[in-house]
Amino acid sequence: MKNMRLYGLILAVILIIADQISKWWVVEKVMRPDGVTDTPFFSPVFIEVTPFFNLVMTWNRGVSFGIFNNGGPWNAIALSVLSIVIVAGLLVWLKRADNGLMALALGSIIGGALGNVIDRARWGAVADFLDVHAFGWHWPAFNLADSAITIGALLLVLDSLFTRRNSDKN
Repeated sequence: MKNMRLYGLILAVILIIADQISKWWVVEKVMRPDGVTDTPFFSPVFIEVTPFFNLVMTWNRGVSFGIFNNGGPWNAIALSVLSIVIVAGLLVWLKRADNGLMALALGSIIGGALGNVIDRARWGAVADFLDVHAFGWHWPAFNLADSAITIGALLLVLDSLFTRRNSDKN
């Protein structure tokens, strides 16, 4: 079981690195208009990739779906501290994980959360750029870290529904 916990941590590190590379590439190479170098907060750029997927640069100063996205001066600090506290709890949970699916799910959530904390430390906001849409309806823009958190949460639900736990309590 220790190996699975280690795999969860390794997955978290891989996701942090992949998230930061994808954000660097999109922010610095794909979306940065020519000549704009003094700030990452430039006008949104829209790139149509497929009929249902675009790249669009947005900055989320809040949490999921733009909640608390009011640009308050303490948002980045407060949300980062909250994320770090949650990650600390998830690390304790990971230490007690009793199966591989749970360990990978927790590693995915930890990696995604820390990827977004890094953004808040670097830019004061989270870089979101993946835009999925259909029939004129757009899902809120997101990034690789957000995807990792969502997939990790879904895996935790699956684990709770389909993994048998030993309940030898008297």
